[in-house]
Amino acid sequence: MSESKMKIGIIGAMDIEVEYLKQQLDSAESELLYGREYCSGTICGVPVVVAMCGDGKVNAAMCATVLVDRFGVTHLINTGVAGSLDARIDIGDLVLSTQSVHHDMDITGLGYAPGQVPSVDTLMFPADDQMRQAAREAAAAVAPEAHVFEGVVATGDYFVDDPTDKDRIVKTFGALCCEMEGAAIAHVCYLAQVPVLILRVISDKADGSSTMDYPTFKHVAAERCANITEHMIHRIAQSEDAFGTSSQR
Repeated sequence: MSESKMKIGIIGAMDIEVEYLKQQLDSAESELLYGREYCSGTICGVPVVVAMCGDGKVNAAMCATVLVDRFGVTHLINTGVAGSLDARIDIGDLVLSTQSVHHDMDITGLGYAPGQVPSVDTLMFPADDQMRQAAREAAAAVAPEAHVFEGVVATGDYFVDDPTDKDRIVKTFGALCCEMEGAAIAHVCYLAQVPVLILRVISDKADGSSTMDYPTFKHVAAERCANITEHMIHRIAQSEDAFGTSSQR
């Protein structure tokens, strides 16, 4: 296999979301930066850097920035778990981002739309179509029993478990799921012109049952998401020439 021109960054918020992927790295090396470990190696001949960012948007954005600036990743995957905002999407199902948004950004008092960051020229941060196609194919191969949904991922700096808040996010943004890192990562990638995909397996229903569902299913969901992510890299490696350095440039 010829030397890969791609370098894929993978971010998870929790150890359970990235530990399996770290174990799959060939020729692994680790580097500690800003209190976070970045593990470099290859998967199926493709250079990969895996990092656990920690919870929340600041941690996620910092990690994405380091991966782009310090490690020079050409593509970025955010893998992990999320809460469903749609009755059709059950625990264990998969959501692939078409766009993502900061659901807790609110400067409406100054005339901005809900979710709008004033210094950015878009409300929704786009995901990469080719990466999403690779994720669909990987999900069909690894978890054929899971339903795959594509749509808006909503991100905020708190755990959504209030039905009223859930309804607000759905009505305002049309989101399929909510979590705490994706839009921050996509925000960085949008500014850096790096293709990105948020890949989420549902671990809870983002309602009053979350305190019961989330601890029970997060490990199963995180493992499924990591397996799909690994297989996605295999798919990308098989058709690397079809992937541009950026679909947003």
